[in-house]
Amino acid sequence: MHRRLENKVALITGASSGIGRAASVAFAKEGAKVVLASRNEESTLQTLRMVEDCGGEGIFVKTDVSVARDVENVVQKTLETYGHLDCAFNNAGIGGPPGPLFQLSETDFQQIMDVNLKGVWLCLKYELPAMLANGGSIVNMSSVAGLTGSVGIAAYTASKHGVVGLSKVAALEYAKAKVRVNVVCPSVIDNTVIIDQVRANYPEVYNYLLGTHPVGRIGQPEEVANAVVWLCSDEASFITGVAFPVDGGTLAGPVPNGS
Repeated sequence: MHRRLENKVALITGASSGIGRAASVAFAKEGAKVVLASRNEESTLQTLRMVEDCGGEGIFVKTDVSVARDVENVVQKTLETYGHLDCAFNNAGIGGPPGPLFQLSETDFQQIMDVNLKGVWLCLKYELPAMLANGGSIVNMSSVAGLTGSVGIAAYTASKHGVVGLSKVAALEYAKAKVRVNVVCPSVIDNTVIIDQVRANYPEVYNYLLGTHPVGRIGQPEEVANAVVWLCSDEASFITGVAFPVDGGTLAGPVPNGS
């Protein structure tokens, strides 16, 4: 069976759960060696076991993407272990507390920006030089909130818009160096614990979220992971600077009444 990322090395941040975990397994199944970066050692080691269970190979490097020395270290460990870096999925991010913009504290705003936007910038800062010799592909995590306005999550929305803009600049600056930079923009994706809690405790919120998806269901982490793998593969070799929605039709427009 042809594996699209055979002999490639992929760095995945936020690999402890959800989309990051699904992407780690998906990259491994496609033949890539994976470097799993996260602040949560226990959960990420579980991800590593899942990678190994499907026949893959990888390492874990404890990493806080908002800290420059951590990001520099994980890229260096990647090069020391495998000799090159071909793909990166800069997935780590946080949501922060919901509420009106004026109620958002400066501390919360700064933390969201440090992880979601500064963290992606730091990843690009250290990943790009590592790819210059042989080319590569980077996918950054944004959100449908990075392509439109979202009430009640001002800092998160601003950070995700920033990721889209930052990625477009990187795509332009490194296009001739054969390094592609793209973005995935998911809508609501099933994180089992969170979605189950919302469904059980806030059914009206769950029903609202469900209703924003014309396809009539919440997305799965594997569906985002599949898009990321494709964007990193040679099948997407002519695609760079794109913000790619994985949203069940959310951005296409409102769901008609009665649908």
